[in-house]
Amino acid sequence: MPNIEVLDTTGKKVGEVELSDAVFGIEPNTVVMHQLVVNYLANKRQGTQSALTRAEVRGGGRKPWRQKGTGHARQGSTRAPQWTHGGIVFAPKPRSYRFTVNKKVRRLGMKSAFSIKLKDNQLIVLDQLTVENYSTKTVAAALKAIGADKKALIVLDSVDTKVINSARNIPGVKTAQVNTLNVYDILNADKLVIVKNAIGKIEEVYA
Repeated sequence: MPNIEVLDTTGKKVGEVELSDAVFGIEPNTVVMHQLVVNYLANKRQGTQSALTRAEVRGGGRKPWRQKGTGHARQGSTRAPQWTHGGIVFAPKPRSYRFTVNKKVRRLGMKSAFSIKLKDNQLIVLDQLTVENYSTKTVAAALKAIGADKKALIVLDSVDTKVINSARNIPGVKTAQVNTLNVYDILNADKLVIVKNAIGKIEEVYA
């Protein structure tokens, strides 16, 4: 089982924590992680795009000229797709892009994401992260001290509105709880910052 240093908000080592091989030490499966990223982005799509077909465009009810004898190509409507102000061929319509992923596949993807962050030295365990008052400056200083002042995902063990609201104004920083984690946010972050108490909950869920 791999060990990792536990840091405080000043960047000093205050201990070590043992991580589960079943969650943080597996061989990352890139195919599954890619599938879950695609799933996450697809589920976020609104799918509200819409255009009018030739049947829905206003006008064009009269045949523009007679069928034969004009020298023009035959036309039945001025709202056919080749005309200006005509309808759209295979017009997009509102639809859902959502699709589901097997629970076992999702679990494997999460464990792969955790493992690759540890393997690439992008995982930081924080002793605790608390703020007395709403203070973006305090959270920003803590992230800078531990080397996570760029794109970072902070994983909390519980909902802490003071920390969440203090961190949301920092560009590139997101917060999450164990039950709201997803592969996209983990891989998209340069540093994965996990509060020590959340490690046990992650291992309980995914081990």
